[in-house]
Amino acid sequence: MGKAKQVHERAESSQATRVAKQYSDGHPLDAVHYREYKILLKAEPFATEHGFKEFSKLLRHAAAEMDVALFSDQVESSQHQIREIVFYDTSKFDLYNRAFILRKRTLYRNGLATGDPELALKYRHVDLDTAADIDVRPGVDGHYTIKFKEELLPLRDHIGGMRSLFSHNSVLGVSELHAEPSIRNIVNTFPALRAVEMGERKVELVNHVAVEEVLADLGELHFGHGLRAKANVASWRRLADDKPFIGEFAFQCRFVRADELHKKAKKRSEEFFTQFQKSARDWVEAGVTKTSLVYNMGKKVISNRE
Repeated sequence: MGKAKQVHERAESSQATRVAKQYSDGHPLDAVHYREYKILLKAEPFATEHGFKEFSKLLRHAAAEMDVALFSDQVESSQHQIREIVFYDTSKFDLYNRAFILRKRTLYRNGLATGDPELALKYRHVDLDTAADIDVRPGVDGHYTIKFKEELLPLRDHIGGMRSLFSHNSVLGVSELHAEPSIRNIVNTFPALRAVEMGERKVELVNHVAVEEVLADLGELHFGHGLRAKANVASWRRLADDKPFIGEFAFQCRFVRADELHKKAKKRSEEFFTQFQKSARDWVEAGVTKTSLVYNMGKKVISNRE
């Protein structure tokens, strides 16, 4: 039995046995409801629209070869989303070095910010139980969303494999915060951060970097037995110089219960993920995540090795 298969079987077993466990207030532990497959891509091809089109062609060709249906709305897929993304942390990266990520994302339309910017706290860990045990629910009365994902990534050292990170996320509108992101306000908003020793250090923009994300919808992949996944490709560039520094191909499926995933469809999605890495070999940037690249743009030492 391969190492990757063992990891996924342990995760499924662990999820089944955690049903009776609870958070301190009696709320049952959150369960994984998403599987998101991610492949990091080299930045250079996405400096122009041509790169997006070529990657879309590559995906369509690979899906046809692997007999995976890909449906798309040509009008919708031609309209790229533009989002600004920033990360907040202390000067010593206390959050990220303890596996927390604090991110704000703002959608732009016709050059103007639209809607309420989205503030997300993520706890990301290789172990499912460790991620689930962190109660990421915010301490606010307003609306929020919990998203618990298994993120599937290529192996760090070679193309064609698969590893997991479990991302336990709490997402709310910035308007729910009612204040600037100081230590006190952030901890009051996200009580999970009380476990992080931050002293009197301020929460600030990570490495003074603001990211522009250009996101293109590529359609919906169908793996059979009702398992569908929306696919997209994104380019991240620093607003300061407008130069792309990383790209990402991703497709995500949602389910109510993990045991609802049909084994054949799940296996097919995983095979597509590993085989597509090989088809896109010349595009792939191995061994990184988008967040890790932003954190490593400065000179501070990072202990998080997600």
